Amino acid sequence: MKIDIDKLTGYIKSLSAAKILVVGDLALDEMVYGDTERISREAPVLILRHTHTNLILGAASNAAHNASTINNGKVGVIGIVGEDYQANDLKACFEKAGVDCSNLVTDKTRKTVTKTRISGSCFQSITQQIVRIDRQSSEPITDETEAKILERLEKAIPNYDAVILSDYHIGTLTDKVIKSAIDLCKKLDKKVIVDAQKNLERYYGATSMTPNLPDTQKHVGFYIKSNEDLKKAGKNLISDTGAEYVLITCGEEGMALVSSDGCMKRIPVFNKSKVFDVTGAGDTVTALYSIALASGAEPVYAAIIGNIAAGIVIKQFGCATTTVDELLEFVEQNKKKLEKIEIGDYNE
Repeated sequence: MKIDIDKLTGYIKSLSAAKILVVGDLALDEMVYGDTERISREAPVLILRHTHTNLILGAASNAAHNASTINNGKVGVIGIVGEDYQANDLKACFEKAGVDCSNLVTDKTRKTVTKTRISGSCFQSITQQIVRIDRQSSEPITDETEAKILERLEKAIPNYDAVILSDYHIGTLTDKVIKSAIDLCKKLDKKVIVDAQKNLERYYGATSMTPNLPDTQKHVGFYIKSNEDLKKAGKNLISDTGAEYVLITCGEEGMALVSSDGCMKRIPVFNKSKVFDVTGAGDTVTALYSIALASGAEPVYAAIIGNIAAGIVIKQFGCATTTVDELLEFVEQNKKKLEKIEIGDYNE
């Protein structure tokens, strides 16, 4: 099939109407920067003179941030924070991004998930990451915390058009939380999209999911070397999860959208140049794909919009976001190129 530019533009313009709820492992990325001064006399380590610190929404929080810049803040989150100063920093970042964080669950026995990256440079050289410090709790969440999450799901889901379950396997998405979210979405006719790396069968009944190629291969148990393999893997995923569609992201090889009717569409990467940082690109795809589905876009066009958005954010460093205006600008500037792109059809 060829891309209908008018249809694509119409779908992009309608993105801001959908309300999205993100449920999952929320995290804060703390980026600490400094200039290299000398080697310490205390130990053979660098001494950095601190210059600045950036606080960025990461993990499931990044999916919420990506959604918020598209739909003008019609986004909410449900997740766990600790009773620490990082929780306040995370809430402040959500508020700055226009994300409703009123349904956060505070568990004083757990840490607010925080990934601190310390980077340094010397004499205007390239800034390089020196060390990363992760703060997170590895124990399963308590029954009390789980009950609070379930309570917030009951309260929040009716107010949104779609739910993203973002699982970084830190503990928020228990079997009960997953089942409750999916059952509520089905009951209320809401779409639920899953972004997870493993145990995908736990999400049975979801509308769609967005695994990458390595995670797909791990799930199906074979290497994917051809379109036939890719289609077989997609069909296996649908069989195991009951999903209507599966969007498999394949890096520089683009995407594959496999539907429950046995059809697969291959979507190539639209822009392979100027790739600076792929951090968070998967969250961008999931967020834009979910918003587009919730806005009424055909699944293949929802995938195309996610593809375009990922191509924009990988030109920036760190977890980045895009906007409706940037998406429309990309389409306008690349109209002739997009019209020539062939979306591969692989029917049953």
